[in-house]
Amino acid sequence: MDLFEYQARDLFEAHGVPVLDGIVATTPAQARAAAEQLLAAGSAVVVVKAQVKTGGRGKAGGVKLARSADEAEQVAGQILGMDIKGHTVHRVMVAAGASIVSEYYFSVLLDRSERRYLAMCSVEGGMEIEQLAVERPEALARVPVDPRVGIDAAKAAEIVAAAGFDDEVGPLVAPVLERLWEVYRDEDATLVEVNPLVRTADGAIVALDGKVSLDANADFRHPAHAELEDKDAADPLEAKAKAKGLNYVKLDGEVGIIGNGAGLVMSTLDVVAYAGEAHGGVKPANFLDIGGGASAEVMANGLDIILGDPQVKAVFVNVFGGITACDAVADGIVAALAILGDEASKPLVVRLDGNNVEEGRRILREAAHPLVTLAETMDGGADKAAELAHTAA
Repeated sequence: MDLFEYQARDLFEAHGVPVLDGIVATTPAQARAAAEQLLAAGSAVVVVKAQVKTGGRGKAGGVKLARSADEAEQVAGQILGMDIKGHTVHRVMVAAGASIVSEYYFSVLLDRSERRYLAMCSVEGGMEIEQLAVERPEALARVPVDPRVGIDAAKAAEIVAAAGFDDEVGPLVAPVLERLWEVYRDEDATLVEVNPLVRTADGAIVALDGKVSLDANADFRHPAHAELEDKDAADPLEAKAKAKGLNYVKLDGEVGIIGNGAGLVMSTLDVVAYAGEAHGGVKPANFLDIGGGASAEVMANGLDIILGDPQVKAVFVNVFGGITACDAVADGIVAALAILGDEASKPLVVRLDGNNVEEGRRILREAAHPLVTLAETMDGGADKAAELAHTAA
C-alpha cells in the first residue's frame, strides 16, 4: 500500500524523524484555516501541496507557496480537483515553509534480486532521482543493508560518506537516516524515500517530503494500517474481492480470468493477451487466483466478482488439478453457476487438467450448462475465450 505524503509525514514524526508542521485540508476554506494556524505559529510562508500518489506534482502545478491565508485559500482552490497524471486531487496538505540551504536524497528499499535491503543517498536532492541515476550515476550512492543489522550508527556513517557529505553535514544527517530506517523496519515497509531531505538555515536536517510503501503481507502485525487505506480511491471490485478473501487485481480488458496458483494465472494472462491479437485485440480483464481450494463458494465468489465487471464479455477458467482434484473443481463450477442463477450471463470457457481431469470433464459435460464451453488445452481455451469476448463486444 502506497501512502499519501501527509500519512508518510505522520509516520516519520511518530518515529522521531524531523518534519515540518502540516495540516490536511479538503476545501479551500479548510486550507485557509490551516494557513492561519501555521502563520500564527511563526511560519513566514506556507506550502500548499496536492496529495496524490504520483510524482511530478510540482511540475503539474500541484505545489504552490502562499504568504497569507487568503493566498492559501486561493491556491488550494486551484489545486483541489486537478488531474495529475490521472490522479484527481481530493485533499491538500498545508505545510509550514522552510528556509532551505541544501537539498539531499535518501531512500531504503527492498532489493529483491539480491535478497537484501538497499540504501540510496545523494547530496543532490530535489530533482527526479531516476534522471540523476541515468545522467550522473556516480552522484547516487548505493549501499547494501544487511536485514539482520539494518542501519545502525556505523551503517549510517558509511552511507553519508559514500554519498559525499562533508564532515560538517554528515554527522547531522546520519542520525536522521537511523530514524528513517526505524520507520522502514517497524512499519514493515518496502520503500521509505525522502526527496528532498533538507538542511535549513538554522542547521536542522528535515524530511521535507516522503514516500512510504507498506507491505500488505504484514498487515496482520499492524491493525492501525487499515486506517491508512484510501478507500475512496479503491476499485470497488478489488475492494469486494478483498472482503471475500480473493486475490484479485482488475485490469483493462474483456476476458475474465480465474485460475489456481499465481504462476498459472500469470501464464494465462500472457496466453489470453496473445490469443486476443487475432480477435480484435481483446485483453485479460483481471488477475484472479482462487488458490488451492476451488469450492463452490470460492468459485461463486470469483465468478460474482468477474461477472460484475461490465467490461468482461467472456470468462476463461483455467485450473490445474493438484491437491484439489479436477472433479471437485467441476462440482464447484456447476454449483457456483446454480448459486449465481441469472447473474451468470456471460460465456465461460473451462480448461481442466491434472488430477482426476477426466472425471471433472465428465461432470461438466453432463451438466451441459449453456454458458460453459470445455477446452482441451490452455491455448485452445484462451483462443475460444478471446473469440467469444470479441463476438460479444
